[in-house]
Amino acid sequence: MNNFVKRTISGIGFVAVMLAAFLTTKYVFGAVMLLALVIMMREFLKMTCGKDYWFSQILSILAGATLFSLIYLYKGFNFPGRLVILAFVPVFVLMINSLYVKDKSRFDKFSNLYTALMYIAVPWSLLNFAVFNCNGEFDGKLLLCFFAVIWGSDVGAYMFGITLGQKYGKKLFPSISPKKSWIGFWGGLLMSAAIAVILHYSGLFTFDIVHCIAMSTLLCLAGVYGDLIESQWKRHYEVKDSGNIIPGHGGLLDRFDSALIAIPIGIIYLVVMNVL
Repeated sequence: MNNFVKRTISGIGFVAVMLAAFLTTKYVFGAVMLLALVIMMREFLKMTCGKDYWFSQILSILAGATLFSLIYLYKGFNFPGRLVILAFVPVFVLMINSLYVKDKSRFDKFSNLYTALMYIAVPWSLLNFAVFNCNGEFDGKLLLCFFAVIWGSDVGAYMFGITLGQKYGKKLFPSISPKKSWIGFWGGLLMSAAIAVILHYSGLFTFDIVHCIAMSTLLCLAGVYGDLIESQWKRHYEVKDSGNIIPGHGGLLDRFDSALIAIPIGIIYLVVMNVL
């Protein structure tokens, strides 16, 4: 019961912070999302690099934070778009720093410093394209809808998986996540579509119903892959959770693993279809 209460309280607190980021001001959004980026990169680098190359880990996190901040300023504050290229500067500093590392006995770990940028910083920085329009006006409802569909898919997959998937049907990806089943996947897909329809008719998902259902399908599929990708990292490094910042729930990377793949896919879809 104590663990249940702890999970409930921390879960409510997490949702409250996310709602504040999406529904208040662009300043709250920027601060919360930047902090989340730093924490996720720290969790990933702690898992993959441990205490090795700690100064280089700081440089990697700084590079990721710089990329997010420059795109945030570009989209929300009319910062010159051409200057976003400055995000490459700390990456070059990170590369040059590798030459001066004295102990190269575990130099293979250095590649994870770049992986953290591509895996976390780049997709997370794209969130800015979902909350700012071409005039720099902030509206977090689209991003809220994205997360609602993704988390709804997770809930649907869990409900169908725990009730039916463990007894019937085949496993989805047993070598990486033994508990995930195809029944859970279809349940998540159904739940994500249902939430997208509800959001559409409630006026939050403002796109055509066909686009809403198409996006819910893409978000569900990409979210499953995002979850499996993080599971593969954790399985390789033999850790249960990426961190413990959310009591009873693990780390932020555990909470946002699906979103790191799903939300960029959703944004790409809207841009390609010329509706964003």
